[in-house]
Amino acid sequence: MPTVFVEDGFRFFFYSNDHRPIHVHVRKGGAEATFNVEEGVELRESMGFSVRELEDLANSHRDVIIQCWHEHIG
Repeated sequence: MPTVFVEDGFRFFFYSNDHRPIHVHVRKGGAEATFNVEEGVELRESMGFSVRELEDLANSHRDVIIQCWHEHIG
């Protein structure tokens, strides 16, 4: 599970065998969310999070997320 970045305790990562579209998983404690980032940041799923802060973090790191995806997944 490559970690893209960690900020304020939120861990943004993806699975090594993940699939398209380009997306990122986020965990903190027992909560998890998934954002599609290929065509812009869009929440796909959230369990236990207030989404606004996560969406802002995903938007501000979108380029890094996409770059890491291509480096690790192709």
